[in-house]
Amino acid sequence: MSGDTETLDELSQEYRQSMPEDLRETKSFEWYLDEVYADPKIARNAHQRVADMFDHYGTEYDEETGVVEYRLASEDPLHDGENRFFGRVVHESIHEFVNKVKSGARRLGPERRIKLLLGPVGSGKSHFDKQVRKYFEDYTLRDEGRMYTFRWTNLCSVIDDQDPADDTVRSPMNQDPLVLLPQEQRESVIEGINERLDAPYTIRNEQSLDPESEFYMDRLLAHYEDDLKEVLANHVEIVRLTADENKRQALETFEPKDKKNQDETELTGDVNYSKIAVYGESDPRAFDYSGAFCNANRGVFSGEELLKLQREFLYDFLHATQEQTIKPKSNPRIDIDQVIVGRTNMPEYKDKKGDEKMEAFNDRTKRIDFPYVLSYENEADIYDKMLGNADVPDIHVEPHTLEMAGLFGVLTRIEEPDTELVDLLQKAKAYNGEVDEADDIDIKKLRDEAESKAEIGEGMDGISPRFIGDEIAEAIMDSKHRSRGFLSPLTVFNFFEENLEHHGSIPEENFDRYYRYLETVREEYRERAIEDVRHALAYDVDEIQRQGEKYMDHVMAYIDDDTVEDELTGREQEPDETFLRSVEEKLEIPEDRKDDFRQEVSNWVSRRAREGEAFNPQDNERLRRALERKLWEDKKHNINFSALVSANEFDDDERNQWIDALIEQGYSEDGAREVLEFAGAEVAKSELEE
Repeated sequence: MSGDTETLDELSQEYRQSMPEDLRETKSFEWYLDEVYADPKIARNAHQRVADMFDHYGTEYDEETGVVEYRLASEDPLHDGENRFFGRVVHESIHEFVNKVKSGARRLGPERRIKLLLGPVGSGKSHFDKQVRKYFEDYTLRDEGRMYTFRWTNLCSVIDDQDPADDTVRSPMNQDPLVLLPQEQRESVIEGINERLDAPYTIRNEQSLDPESEFYMDRLLAHYEDDLKEVLANHVEIVRLTADENKRQALETFEPKDKKNQDETELTGDVNYSKIAVYGESDPRAFDYSGAFCNANRGVFSGEELLKLQREFLYDFLHATQEQTIKPKSNPRIDIDQVIVGRTNMPEYKDKKGDEKMEAFNDRTKRIDFPYVLSYENEADIYDKMLGNADVPDIHVEPHTLEMAGLFGVLTRIEEPDTELVDLLQKAKAYNGEVDEADDIDIKKLRDEAESKAEIGEGMDGISPRFIGDEIAEAIMDSKHRSRGFLSPLTVFNFFEENLEHHGSIPEENFDRYYRYLETVREEYRERAIEDVRHALAYDVDEIQRQGEKYMDHVMAYIDDDTVEDELTGREQEPDETFLRSVEEKLEIPEDRKDDFRQEVSNWVSRRAREGEAFNPQDNERLRRALERKLWEDKKHNINFSALVSANEFDDDERNQWIDALIEQGYSEDGAREVLEFAGAEVAKSELEE
């Protein structure tokens, strides 16, 4: 082996180590009985196993929101974070989903309901559903998630008309081996294992054997004169069961091919016509357990676009949920054990919700809303993840590009505030966590007002991340075609504007409003770009530290009704109100709110001191911004604005210093030149007009 290549031996060893040691082994029923006493969790039902799966990969509790973040979603440890989920509202939805599964594990009712993931297109519900299935596959490969089923063997030695091809038959429903015990004896075993169980739930199993296994059990018991031990010892082998979506084993994703011509056998199974000639039409051995509910047994059933199915077809879900059974045509009922998850978009949900004939189905669903992300930085994380997972060309994404794209998306999703004190942009910033102690913004009140105002819930409408992601991708490729090695907000804005009306999922009546939002985002970016240019042109770390210390000295004296020492004369003097206001006005803090702001920064400095942290104005976003703006005011008269706006002076030493300063802020060289021309011209224009 050379370099970072791997030999076939190494690859084979890696694979072998990833598989359970007992995957290919067969065990006796007596072994299983001993094992289930030693580790009762191997006999868990589907809800219990899925609930434990979420906890297995780790959790983090947010005391402020009361929401548990599950690391299989927040960190995606199996795939190095490739499929992480971002946003408070999304993790609230996942928390709600898991709570319903955990309630079902305790038999509180949700185990008999469809977990219906409801949301607009591109909100992440399908992504989450897939994540659950992927992690369930992995969990069942681990010792903590192991489960077992059984197979019948040596059947031809006892059953005369058994097809030699069926001498060994696996449990067609992959049932737990405990179902082989008659109910009375099974309850005795379960009582014993529950005494040993360390879990917030108890083990139960009241299922009947599937019809085919019931047939074999009856024939074998008759042959051995009801000696159950002989039947289990001579004709039953215990095998490891792992979930595998590709094999349709304990996992099933269901979407009928023809929504106008649906057949219930897709769900419940059908006659195995190749076996009718061998066994006869009414023989349980001639049934094909290939229905979606059969395949999903012991695991997760996932119904794609569930409410697009015909009403009559959905009736099959009634027994599957409430009674936890299915009833195939011309066949006895079959017990099932699975977490049934459905997904649907808003139009289908609204249609079925208003249908009186769907009352029974609707009553058997537990709706979990999957809204769009409402924090624009979290939205930017989605696009950053998209770029990280793709083979992105050698292109530099400029500061603010993804954040401004995310802000545009969020503005289309949140409800207009009812109060005049907060506009839509301020609300978006508040949802992003940009609320200072002195701001009179009640986020909880904003959320409550929005929930009561929205038809279903805030974030359930608006522009999809898919549209924004697609336009970012187009902007990247366009930049490459034009030999631009960077992607800027200005380029992305142009693609939004050009293609907004060409996207099929955006209603025409929303165009004008969305164009207004795009202008709002352009203006927000303009302010941020100007701030970056100001920072590059006038930034001085030492001066900001000195000015910050001076400001805090005067603030503390003001609060304590004390004096400060004059820097030049050394004499004690009153706090310099003119200096204090020159800083505060840079944040547009009015005269009647100055005391609140001063107390806010004073409290912040005191907390830092108690924690042993030295004062550094760079660590306080508002104070840093105010001091930078004041420094700009003090230094702007010494800046050569003609060099700033001139495209012919790129080699000027002063201009190159500005570009270097912007590069330190995360810009590429070409991106720095663009922002200088865009924001620099705006700054120069405003300053020259004064």
